[in-house]
Amino acid sequence: MKKLPLHWKIIIGMIIGIIFGFIMNSLDNGKNFVSDWIAPFGKIFINLLKLIAVPLILASLIKGISDLKDISKIKSMGLRTIMIYVSTTLVAIVIGLSIVNVVKPGTGMSSETIEKIKVKYQNSEGVVDKLEKASAQNDTGPLQALVDIFPSNIFTALGEAKMLQIIFFALFVGICLLLIPEDKAKPLVGFFDSLNEVVMKMVDLIMLFAPYAVFALMANVIIAFDDTEILLKLVNYALCVVVGLALMIGFYLILIKIYTKKSPLWFLNKIAPAQLLAFSTSSSAATLPVTMERVEEHLGVDKEVSGFVLPVGATVNMDGTSLYQGIAAVFIMQVIWPEGLTYSNQLVIVATALLASIGSAAVPSAGMVMLVIVLESIGFPAELLPIGLALIFAVDRPLDMCRTVVNVTGDATVSMLVAKSLGKLGEPQVKNWDDHYEDVK
Repeated sequence: MKKLPLHWKIIIGMIIGIIFGFIMNSLDNGKNFVSDWIAPFGKIFINLLKLIAVPLILASLIKGISDLKDISKIKSMGLRTIMIYVSTTLVAIVIGLSIVNVVKPGTGMSSETIEKIKVKYQNSEGVVDKLEKASAQNDTGPLQALVDIFPSNIFTALGEAKMLQIIFFALFVGICLLLIPEDKAKPLVGFFDSLNEVVMKMVDLIMLFAPYAVFALMANVIIAFDDTEILLKLVNYALCVVVGLALMIGFYLILIKIYTKKSPLWFLNKIAPAQLLAFSTSSSAATLPVTMERVEEHLGVDKEVSGFVLPVGATVNMDGTSLYQGIAAVFIMQVIWPEGLTYSNQLVIVATALLASIGSAAVPSAGMVMLVIVLESIGFPAELLPIGLALIFAVDRPLDMCRTVVNVTGDATVSMLVAKSLGKLGEPQVKNWDDHYEDVK
């Protein structure tokens, strides 16, 4: 009997988790049961993925850079990567703004619905938390984002998973390994090469648990939806975001077909497990180890490319988040600040959303924090900000799940484009968790 592919197992776990969540929602004490006895398994799975994300970035980047043997190649690969990431982000923002301006999902919302949403969410812990985080970020100096790239203590950066600082350190070490004699660099290069192999094997083992973890994660998501009436009132806005995200994935598939000459269906089939985990976890950082494993072993991207492009992408490439910010900002203005809907303000949204995507943390709901910054950049009234966030708060988590899928798909797409341009896109070489099991059992 043919073995069921991993992505189908994950889909089955996801569907069962959704059904189970709805059943538990209808039972007395069902929510507590899911929170106490089901949700922890999902958290364990995410913790395991986060556990290996940092050593994987460190090992793969240092090994990839040291393997280039030529510092000029780093410049070439870096420029191509950043240029493509910026270009796809601009496309995402334009798609989002085009859809929201054509559909106008905020113009038909009744005052009663706005008041109900305001009462329910304006002073909620989630909205207040996002406003405080955005305020703290705004209080920093204009070059603070640049300062934050350079760590003062690499062990602190590793412990707190500060991705940009880890990437800088790894690039710095990799370049220095190129600048010293090869015989001196060989032991350290060999260590990181071995560490990379070990962490990738960890990914294989952790993914055996993925279908069960996705079940737990989806069940926990479903029990969080406690007001279906408000969700239905926001369906037009949510559909605008989902359609925009779907168009963005279509754009990626066109790029794959035209530039790499690979089948879009083949690409989706190979990257599906990473997409499904991105949907379940709402975190491109947590999904990064799986994304790297799928891109390297199943799409055929050389480690030199994936080790650089994917960690950078998980930090600075947030196409789904940027698209969402464009739609969400205009939707909020359509509802409570229509006088702000000018072409100049929308141009500012494009620029700010592009910059915000670079600083957006690869964690759940970080996009909402950046949305506050986008709104403040166009002079959105401060007293209306809590109401604006409240308007979209009810559907933010499911939309966050969807936009994380786009973020991860975009990272995989760009890695293939860069690899193809550098002649580093080869045939997939899939490794399984039990490849050497017979030798050691």
